Formats: sequence, structure tokens, C-alpha cells
Amino acid sequence: NIHRNHILYLSICPARISEDIARRAETLAISVANKLKVVGLLGVELFVTQGELVVNELAPRPHNSGHHTLDACETSQFEQHIRAVCGLPLGSTKVLSPAAMVNILGDVWRQGRQPNWSSTLADPTAKLHLYEKGTPAPGRKMGHITVTATTVDEAVRRAEALHATL
Repeated sequence: NIHRNHILYLSICPARISEDIARRAETLAISVANKLKVVGLLGVELFVTQGELVVNELAPRPHNSGHHTLDACETSQFEQHIRAVCGLPLGSTKVLSPAAMVNILGDVWRQGRQPNWSSTLADPTAKLHLYEKGTPAPGRKMGHITVTATTVDEAVRRAEALHATL
């Protein structure tokens, strides 16, 4: 995840971390969830500092950093949450395609005008999700764009390019 001004800007899947860090992060997150006896989703935000993992935030709900799962995974975080709280079998978490999710903040509604969605809507690998939150405000998450691609680098490049056109 990449943050700007303490707000999530970009989420990348799969993460650009080593297999060892990924394995340790998963083990730590599962341990935390088990100790808390969580039913449903638990987003565990971690910092990697000099190879060590530090828990920064726990979110007992679908989290913005997992919104890419709507378009890039077999089962989205939202569906997984419903399955878990209803006692249903969980779905596959398989990543179908590398993806980048970029947040759309209220800042892009300049002088009350709608952003230019044309480039995003014209890209078949980009999905626009608007949250219908009402009045845009600077720093307020109003939606996101997810781009899928053959590589993470390509997804990131295109997501940032589309965001720049807004």
C-alpha cells in the first residue's frame, strides 16, 4: 500500500514483498484473528521495518486496501465477510490477475464539476467504483479505480495514468 497525506492512495496485488515476508505476515494476521476470536473479516495493516513486521491497524470489516478483490480475485472481501458471518464455507482467495487499486478522493471534483471519467470507462481492464457518498470533500474517499493487467507494474502504471486524467 502507498499512502499520501496519511490516506491510502494505491493498493497493489500481489504485494511487492518477499515470499518470506508474505508468509510471516499471513501467519501473524491469522494469529491475531484467532486470539481475538474474529468472525468475519479482519484487515491487519502491517509495517515492514528492517525485515520486521509491526501491526499498525486492525479493521474488523472489509477494508479499502482490499477493494481490488472485487475485480481481481475469485471471491471478493465483501462476499468472504458475508460467508463468514453466515457460517458458510469461504470462497477461494485466488488472485485472478495482478491489480492496482487507486482511491478517488473528493479533491478531484474541481469547483463542483464531475471528474472526467471517459478514459477510465473506455479502458476494458479498468473498473470504476463510485460510493455515492454525497458531497465530495478534500480527502474524502469517494470511490476507486481498479486496473487488472498481466503484471503488477503495468497495473500500477495504468491506474496512476487513469487517475491523472480525472
